[in-house]
Amino acid sequence: MTQFATYPSLKDRVVVISGGANGIGESIVEAFHQQQAKVWFLDIDRSAAESLIARLSDKPNTPKFVECDLTNIAALQQAAAEITSHHKSIDILINNAGNDTRHSVEEVTPDLWNKYLALNLHHQFFLTQALLPAIRQSGHGSIINMSSISWIIPGTNLAAYNTAKAGIVGLTRTLAHELGPDGIRVNCVLPGAIMTERQRRLWFTETYQTEILSRQALKRMIQPEEVSRLLLFLAADDSSAITNQSYIIDAGWI
Repeated sequence: MTQFATYPSLKDRVVVISGGANGIGESIVEAFHQQQAKVWFLDIDRSAAESLIARLSDKPNTPKFVECDLTNIAALQQAAAEITSHHKSIDILINNAGNDTRHSVEEVTPDLWNKYLALNLHHQFFLTQALLPAIRQSGHGSIINMSSISWIIPGTNLAAYNTAKAGIVGLTRTLAHELGPDGIRVNCVLPGAIMTERQRRLWFTETYQTEILSRQALKRMIQPEEVSRLLLFLAADDSSAITNQSYIIDAGWI
């Protein structure tokens, strides 16, 4: 069995993860739990969240779940307040939640456009804003924003999604410079085609997987835990001088 890195600096660090019940987020929750961090995650899917907690409850520091519709900014702020009522200092924030439902140019209405920006971009800023006093309190905060290579490729039928994901890179760079004087690092991760259950169920047909592999330098699909391992490094003290950067993990697609 392959042994991957352990980061002593992550032990007992307080980590907040948005969209942690499924997909890449689920893998992120599990990865930080294995590092003995104190994990809190937000999601709208209570059933999936409870299943994840049950699976991880055999070790100390069982992850804590807060049910939250991240497109509701008031609810998001309330969820942040609940977490900070338990922890005055937050060490790590991972803005992960997103939704890549396809949409043609013709079918996008103003309401749909706003919905997809709310699902993929707005909450990253407002959760950061809500937790910022507690992150400042840590003196060594790390914020990691999840973007995507889809806006670089660019992927079609994803106009609103790609706009949001491109915006996340700009948000990351702005926050890195604004929060750097407080010792807070801000980085961005841009995954490629990741073999999550949702992607497998909705998009990754045999034909599409063949197309993906033809574009990648590595001729295999990327697993969620490979993304999580990059996030562990960026959150740990091992990356203490790294900020304002965007990391592509796409098996050589770009």
